[in-house]
Amino acid sequence: MMRKWKYLAVYLTPALVALSMYLPGWWSYTALIVLFGILPAIELFSNGSTVNVSKAEEEVILQDKTYDWMLYGLVPVQYLLLVYFLFVMQQDLPFYEWLGNVIAFGLSCGVIGINAAHELGHRLTKQEQNMSKALLLTSLYMHFFIEHNRGHHKNVSTDEDPASAKYGETVFAFYFRSVIGSWLSAWHLEKERLERTSEAFWSLKNEMLRFQIIQILLLAAIFFIFGTAALLAFVFAAVIGFLLLETVNYIEHYGLRRKKKDNGYERTLPIHSWNSNHPFGRLLLLELSRHSDHHYIASRKYPVLRHFDESPQMPTGYPGMMLLALIPPLWFKVMHKAIDKYKATAKGVSLE
Repeated sequence: MMRKWKYLAVYLTPALVALSMYLPGWWSYTALIVLFGILPAIELFSNGSTVNVSKAEEEVILQDKTYDWMLYGLVPVQYLLLVYFLFVMQQDLPFYEWLGNVIAFGLSCGVIGINAAHELGHRLTKQEQNMSKALLLTSLYMHFFIEHNRGHHKNVSTDEDPASAKYGETVFAFYFRSVIGSWLSAWHLEKERLERTSEAFWSLKNEMLRFQIIQILLLAAIFFIFGTAALLAFVFAAVIGFLLLETVNYIEHYGLRRKKKDNGYERTLPIHSWNSNHPFGRLLLLELSRHSDHHYIASRKYPVLRHFDESPQMPTGYPGMMLLALIPPLWFKVMHKAIDKYKATAKGVSLE
């Protein structure tokens, strides 16, 4: 089945990042130009396919470990890029080239580090979950493992979720609310878990505490091995990585809210997440853009995520929507029109 090999496109990002760090001068912006310039421009003229795999095809796909190994391979690739990045950033570079390299590795942190970690974090085996945490470490965002799985998926599309953007909220205001709120929520969730198991909060049983220690140890190792300049470059790249994630969070649930009931909220349905079938976003992000099905059934693996006709559809793919979000007036103009159109034809969606 040749269909599976299309997911090798996920390795385009690390290839572009490696090329950006290897080539001198303005070539360091190659990854940025391709991923957030050329590809979004192409996706403006493509709607993508709404076809879902059949039940029989789904069974074959889930038995084929090739899909898993393509995912696992991203872990060593990300760490090879990290080591190469740190060596490069020891050099005395002009600022524009320094910035290009930082942006390039930041893209790898967001597109590979966090996105692949997201897929692995939903898997059930300890090995896959550890791979998820290892990838999140490269963006200093290990708390995502706790908050996303136990917080975001429970509270998505409600005001209780810091990672669900409110109607009329700018992406820049959302950054502060989501970054800080998600980190604090992860501490709270871990505290609740420890109380249920009668474990001490201030102990290594506290995974949030372990995460902070591991991240500090990584920063210390980079400082002692590669120096201050490389450490600062890494921190800036990690920030770019997790801000890419938060930009994705912003566009995925913007303005969508689940209805309140007496005992909480209605079940999360495909109507509570923005969906995109645009081809490049689907391949480069391991089908993350089929987000409606991911929140409907979080355990579904990336190659079998489905399109739902009732899901709200983004006007273009993820890269283009992320760029649009950075210009709030244009974002509001496009998305509020899309929301109004969707409200006129769909039931079960309430807005702020």
